[in-house]
Amino acid sequence: METLVKMENIQKSFPGVHALDNCKFDLVAGEVHALMGENGAGKSTLMKILTGVYTKDSGITEIKGVAVNIANPKHAKELGISIIHQELNLCQHLTVAQNIFIGRELKDKTGIIIDEKKMNQKAQEFLDMLKVDIAPDEKVLSLTVAKEQMIEIVKSISYNAEVLIMDEPTSSLTTSEIDKLFEIIEYLKKKNVGIVYISHRMDEIMRIADRITVMRDGQYINTVKAKDTNINEIIKMMIGRELKGDLRPEGFTRSNEVVFEVKNLNRKNIIKNVSFNLKKGEVLGFAGLMGAGRTEVARAIFGADKKDSGEIYIKGKKVDIDSPKDAVKHGIGYLSEDRKKFGLALGLDVVNNSVLASYEKFISKLGIIQDKKCNESASVMVKKLGTKTPSLVQKVKNLSGGNQQKVIIGKWLIRDCDILIFDEPTRGIDVGAKSEIYKLIKDLADSGRSVIVISSELPEILRLSHRIYVMCEGAITGEIMSEDANQENIMTYATMRGDIAK
Repeated sequence: METLVKMENIQKSFPGVHALDNCKFDLVAGEVHALMGENGAGKSTLMKILTGVYTKDSGITEIKGVAVNIANPKHAKELGISIIHQELNLCQHLTVAQNIFIGRELKDKTGIIIDEKKMNQKAQEFLDMLKVDIAPDEKVLSLTVAKEQMIEIVKSISYNAEVLIMDEPTSSLTTSEIDKLFEIIEYLKKKNVGIVYISHRMDEIMRIADRITVMRDGQYINTVKAKDTNINEIIKMMIGRELKGDLRPEGFTRSNEVVFEVKNLNRKNIIKNVSFNLKKGEVLGFAGLMGAGRTEVARAIFGADKKDSGEIYIKGKKVDIDSPKDAVKHGIGYLSEDRKKFGLALGLDVVNNSVLASYEKFISKLGIIQDKKCNESASVMVKKLGTKTPSLVQKVKNLSGGNQQKVIIGKWLIRDCDILIFDEPTRGIDVGAKSEIYKLIKDLADSGRSVIVISSELPEILRLSHRIYVMCEGAITGEIMSEDANQENIMTYATMRGDIAK
């Protein structure tokens, strides 16, 4: 098959960081080539060079045998290269069709006036191809995260690219939606499209990839055929060490003290009479399928969304939480599933993001922010969490996804919250960083903090949780102790409507 992309001896440095050191990568027509590595391994930097976001310091990039210097993203698209970004990048106030054709709107016969009808019709063709049940004239702001992700996929496919880069494309998709995506991938392969597939979900990689290239610390490690390797070998290449197996948490025996309790929580038709409790030093898992209402419960108890009814108790005392400020005041921290939209100030540096929820701790009697104390606290947290950053003044938008996640966690630890809600804590995080975050969550519980973990990955829920609540269609349908939990009974409750199982 024809070689679509060939990158050799790629070098790239930023101030204080040698991001890529003599890297290489190639892609042939009609294959899925998985690009793997921990956060900070250099995957995104390499792909940003291929898509014209960054220029390489040295090395050779060839597209279909012709050496090129890709000047910018527009140039990359002209060369037939398109990318689906991990972080969603849609205009919320525009319709689905307007987002798909933004910057290349279809015109009427005059060539001047935008033809909305024609765009809707063409968008519908792409939506039908993906079997996505979304109206082309629907505003994006009304869509779920999963449907937004599907629109990003449709938008990229609409460019008829010969090279398609998928960066964590399934991170917000349900199992059935993933199956649909993989059907599209097979269709594109038959059309000789080459696909670069970036994901930390090992089962996906082994299912969809033809070849796998592994990077570590900005360097090329190896390229192997997927059929000739296994997950353990890939992990060893990615992190240079072996990880312990899928361990279960130790039995929860430290305390029966209830520190947080929710009674009869309701919101519109999204949350239906939800009641649960959280004990001191416990990791409480929330499982369920996409749309089950887990995130909605978290946002309601954190005050981000207004509840219709229900009571919240902290250490036996009823409290009123009508805003995130109220929640933080009562010692609750929330790590959102969308870290860039709700968890970070992307234009600020590591220090300011770290102390964002605790500024009052760092203000002198004269009302002046004490920069030295801010720097010291941020530095301690960076070291404690192993956050990879060139400096404390690095803007968080320039950090990898895993390191951004650590900055948010550090923010709540500096705030010294006793109750922490982690919504999809390892979304888009590589296996090495996952292991670190798992250890961190365990350490938080061991120190007496109480943690709620919401995750769509059942192995993650099983590994972390002392107890598991399962939700379906806005209601809690099951409560399972760790020793009794398995993927089968979780999925049974996740597809069951009704009251909490006794």
